[in-house]
Parts: sequence; structure tokens; C-alpha cells
Amino acid sequence: MICYASRTGTRRNLDALRRHGWGLLVSRAGVWRTEGFERIVGDNGAWSDFRAGRSFDESAYDRFLDWIAGERVPDWLVLPDIVAGGLGSLELSMRYMNRCLSVAPLVLIAVQDGMEPDDLAPLVGRSVGIFLGGSTEWKLARMRDWGAFCAERGVHYHVARVNSQKRIAAAGAAGAASIDGSNASRYSVNLPALAYAALQPDLFDPRMTCRPVPA
Repeated sequence: MICYASRTGTRRNLDALRRHGWGLLVSRAGVWRTEGFERIVGDNGAWSDFRAGRSFDESAYDRFLDWIAGERVPDWLVLPDIVAGGLGSLELSMRYMNRCLSVAPLVLIAVQDGMEPDDLAPLVGRSVGIFLGGSTEWKLARMRDWGAFCAERGVHYHVARVNSQKRIAAAGAAGAASIDGSNASRYSVNLPALAYAALQPDLFDPRMTCRPVPA
């Protein structure tokens, strides 16, 4: 799995992330700095808005896209979403599809509580993958379902908020191509164990057994 850590201003932790080959997740809701990392991704900041009890800030996200386009090409961007917002979240994501694809080669739809694979099947492809968001309970319950969905279609699958070895193992078993978390950026002492866990193959990875859906 490719691992990204939430941006931190702590130099020691940034150096540790580089040594272990992790990328940096820069959030619209955080400080807009790439810290010299070659591998970066852009998060829409919806989770921070949700935790603060405020609506998604579309104006700030537009400015964030302008900023990141002037920095470097990110590996991917998360389309705007509404945490646990069901199909209303999907409608918001679709409004930004073309805008975000003009900035990054890959965009991810944040799937939320209330969404089902049939809702996403016509939308995913080489340039459009899945970002497993939603409430924590829903995410854990549906992680493998969405992993199988992505494996069958050969699309990128990212699992968000992965902050323990156990959660890394679960993401690997579900077929995640990438993960992100804040544990490694806050506590560099935990990074070696997290990095080791991310390198371990999983026999239950659905990418090993799923037969792709014909195009």
C-alpha cells in the first residue's frame, strides 16, 4: 500500500516520513504547504468541517485547488463531499469532477453512509477511484465491500483515517491501494511499526481473487 500522512509542521516527523517513503496529505482545512515532498495528495477538508459542526466550505476549496495546481501535480484529489451525506454528497462530488481532473490525473469519490456500489458503478474508471469516508462505524462495516467493488473494476481504492497496525491490516485485507492517517505525522516513534504493517501482503486481498468486470 502507498501511505500518506497528514501534514505536520514538526521537522523530525517530516524527516521520518521521508525516510520511510511516505507521502504527504495536504488538507484544504489545514496549512497549505507541501514541505518539499514529491508525493502529495489533496484532501478536501470535509472531515474537519464535519467535526467542527460547519458546512463544507466550497469557496475555500476552490482557492485550495488554485494553490495546489501552482505547487505540483498531486497523485490524486478527493472530490468535495458531505460526511455521512448519502447521495447528496455524491451530487456535490459530481459538480467538481471536471474542475478537479484539470488539476490531478486521478480523483477520488468519497463514499458515504447511504451510498451503494450501484450508485458508483457508472462513475468510476481509470481516472476516478474510491475514497472510503463516512462515519467510522459504517466505514469499518463496509470496507471489504467497497474493496471488492474496486478490485472488480480495477480502480484505485483509498481508505481514510487509518491510524493503527490493526486498521492497516484491515485495509490491506480489503484491497486498499493507499491509506492515510495522522498517527505517523504526530508520533514518529510509531512510524516503523506502521510502515512495516503496510508492507505486509494479505492473502485475503480481493485484488488477488476478483475477476475484473468486462469493460
